[in-house]
Amino acid sequence: MDVHHHFTAPAWIDWAESKGLTRREKLPWWTRWDEDTTLDVMSKAGISTSILTAAMPGSPAQDPQQRKEGLHLSLQAMSDLAQAHPRRFAFFTPVFLDDLETSSWSIRKGLDDYGAVGVSTRTSTRGEYLGDPAHEALLAELNERSAVISTHPMEIPSGPVMAGLPPFMCDFLLDTTRAAINLILHGTLDRYPNLSFILPHGGGFLPYMATRLELFTHMLTPKIEPARVRDYLHRFYYDTAAPMSPSATPTLISTVDPGRILYGTDWPPTSAEIITDVAAPALDRDPALSDSQRRGINRDNALHLMPALARL
Repeated sequence: MDVHHHFTAPAWIDWAESKGLTRREKLPWWTRWDEDTTLDVMSKAGISTSILTAAMPGSPAQDPQQRKEGLHLSLQAMSDLAQAHPRRFAFFTPVFLDDLETSSWSIRKGLDDYGAVGVSTRTSTRGEYLGDPAHEALLAELNERSAVISTHPMEIPSGPVMAGLPPFMCDFLLDTTRAAINLILHGTLDRYPNLSFILPHGGGFLPYMATRLELFTHMLTPKIEPARVRDYLHRFYYDTAAPMSPSATPTLISTVDPGRILYGTDWPPTSAEIITDVAAPALDRDPALSDSQRRGINRDNALHLMPALARL
């Protein structure tokens, strides 16, 4: 079960062009999502079900009603796919750290009307990280629903840009790490224990700097106990989209709860060849994983986290 799948609805692109919001040739190549190609890649990689995340849900600069209109198109497209291929697709409904009203609308529409299995959000918006006090109302609403929150990083908004280094190489991993640490600092899971956060790309740098973070908690603001770091490491979920290399697996499974590692591809930004010829075989042959751990990563852990998937 793939928990990290970017979906750009073709109907959304048509709509956005008609509104003068974008031109399809200006969009990244991976926004040209194709159903037949996707199903072919899924079959070759042995993926039974992909959980879709809307890749282009709208901009805060848009008129709120226009943003909802575009979001509704994306939700309808994901719902249509899930109904047309009930064993192949499920989806997350988007929420926005900078727009509580639209987020509440999306939660009701996506979870109640369309049957989304969780929500998706960015790890940061304009330098404000997930778990910031400004997000309290949103987190409280999601906590009441025991929501699964799939997160995705963004380009670091400040600091020098290194020529020739695309943001997904390092910036994304750091953005995820900052968001996770912000959730730890603010004690988010202590106040909202029903929330489940999925950290992409193996948790960014978090599992590999965990000891460093524990040793220097007294230098954080606010200061926290090292035990909170250890606790949160085992309460987050982590997907394998990177792809996760065999050299990284021992650190990951020795630092976090292996029962909270989920399979992810990052399709289509990650190419079909990498998914089918590199990432999937590497996971299948990874010597650091036991058969039960591999089975958990591939399917069982996702079913435990999102029981609604059991019908697929």
